[in-house]
Amino acid sequence: MKLDSKIPSGPLEQKWDKHKQDIKLVNPANKRKYKVIIVGTGLAGASAAATLSELGYQVSVFCFQDSPRRAHSIAAQGGINAAKNYQNDGDSVYRLFYDTVKGGDFRAREANVYRLAQVSTNIIDQCVAQGVPFAREYGGTLSNRSFGGAQVSRTFYAKGQTGQQLLLGAYSALEKQISRGAVKMYPRTEMLELVLVDGHAKGIVVRDLVTGEISSHAGDAVILASGGYGNVFYLSTNAKGSNVTATYRAYKKGAAFANPCYTQIHPTCIPQSGDYQSKLTLMSESLRNDGRVWVPKKKDDLRAPHEIPEDERDYYLERKYPSYGNLAPRDISSRSAKEACDNGLGVGPKVGDKRLGVYLDFSDSIKRLGEKVVADRYDNLFQMYERITGENPYKVPMRIYPAVHYTMGGLWVDYNLMSNIPGLHVLGEANFSDHGANRLGASALMQGLADGYFVIPYTIGDYFAKEGAKNISTDRPEFKEAEARVREMTNKLLNINGKKTPDDFHRALGKIMWDQCGMARNEKGLKDALKKIPELREEFWKNVKVAGKGEELNQELEKAGRVADFLEFGELMCLDALTREESCGGHFREEHQTEDGEAKRNDEKFCHVSAWEYQGEGKTPVEHREKLEYENIHLAVRSYK
Repeated sequence: MKLDSKIPSGPLEQKWDKHKQDIKLVNPANKRKYKVIIVGTGLAGASAAATLSELGYQVSVFCFQDSPRRAHSIAAQGGINAAKNYQNDGDSVYRLFYDTVKGGDFRAREANVYRLAQVSTNIIDQCVAQGVPFAREYGGTLSNRSFGGAQVSRTFYAKGQTGQQLLLGAYSALEKQISRGAVKMYPRTEMLELVLVDGHAKGIVVRDLVTGEISSHAGDAVILASGGYGNVFYLSTNAKGSNVTATYRAYKKGAAFANPCYTQIHPTCIPQSGDYQSKLTLMSESLRNDGRVWVPKKKDDLRAPHEIPEDERDYYLERKYPSYGNLAPRDISSRSAKEACDNGLGVGPKVGDKRLGVYLDFSDSIKRLGEKVVADRYDNLFQMYERITGENPYKVPMRIYPAVHYTMGGLWVDYNLMSNIPGLHVLGEANFSDHGANRLGASALMQGLADGYFVIPYTIGDYFAKEGAKNISTDRPEFKEAEARVREMTNKLLNINGKKTPDDFHRALGKIMWDQCGMARNEKGLKDALKKIPELREEFWKNVKVAGKGEELNQELEKAGRVADFLEFGELMCLDALTREESCGGHFREEHQTEDGEAKRNDEKFCHVSAWEYQGEGKTPVEHREKLEYENIHLAVRSYK
């Protein structure tokens, strides 16, 4: 396997403009000859579908939700970054680029990140034109707030509903194209197989989740915008339907999977309350603008928070990271919360033998700004918290704890967002390209829209101009063979007739992953996980119970297929984590830390992307490495102190 990143030559700030001038074009009349298949309708998928169909391409879009507007992008809360420098506080394209590379612990591709920072300014203009109701100052100008990992205010927001409002903008653009007949929309449909013709991605096999019908769809290129794989941990902030299936099935057809061990743990989530909870709830990182994080200084202090005086509180982020304070990046803030709870300083009810919670306190901000100002910024988040916990955060501090939130790993792509499989393009969280080992807050929405609105419309044309329209038919044997594989797996799952549900196996896998490949990893735990996961997978294929039939709406069958993929993918994650003998960003190996507990990178041996190639069932995948070259910044110890 050859990993050619196709990074353009020339100065960093000119690479994207030069690339746009150099790539081949498809004239408007010829665009109508090309068919594009898009899997996923979140910000990346919806924006790509709307834009490509506006350009004239024939677009078919698939999502497993009942409506494209139910994509998980809707759950993002806090904001979207852009280097507009509206606050006149020293921001710039270069500073956003540097903050993103530094925040990712110098494990991202320089050229991709700089392009992301460049097009960020266009995203805001695009969304305003679509009517996205960003917060505004009294004079009518767009407002900004701060986010973790930055010392400037560059985050545009709509209260705590930014993802929802941005998705509604992209969704409205998509729906306009659907109504025009320029886009064919397939809701309640799940991709189960990628089809290659002569080594190029030319179609997919899907299952209608209502009728159970299995069918094939052909195109000249396939775009995966199917999101991340955080639900491999079972408990996460992701929607229950979020899964790895689309990208993992592509991996099994030859697409390299890059940096699967890079998982982001979000520091600001409502703590777990019981063993049979199905998911966790995110509280936006934007809350850390005005909330102060603290724990009691005394172990097992059961006093109410208002009874604990100031001198008996440890505002540990402000103490440990005075330059950034409560806006330290997510990985650092999460590990600090875990450290406090591991030391017996946690608050709230016990889960197991620990109190897994820290306080996020708004009392100082309410005194300084007034309750109305705080409500204008966060009221929907405060309401959501109170509905779930029964506690009013205007009166008592929130209790928060880290949870799995986002995945920086994904299918490997080059500068054109194309995988090593020609014709297979990957956008948004489904690819690996822009965040390195840790995503800065408010950058996921930025990347999804950058990929969909401003990158793929250029780069996919280059592929088409070189490849030409093939007019592939689903009658080809490649499609029939792929359909047969899907039916075979479906029948296999239905005929096991065991005694445990897919959720039983998923929950067991999630515990292994969280305990041994979660916020902290070590060699012993990872090797233990690599022993336990195959044993659990073997039991799954002998003892899972999938009720119902394949030719009907069958959510247990849906879950079983996704859990089967997670049971293989979890092993790949642990292998990647075991191989990377360093700590960087969200990948924290306990053997590789400084004396004061910070991540200790090994640039000499691990300044690269690990891209894994599938070798077949039961065989160890092969690691390929793309060396990361830094020509415009210097590798440095990441410090927020």
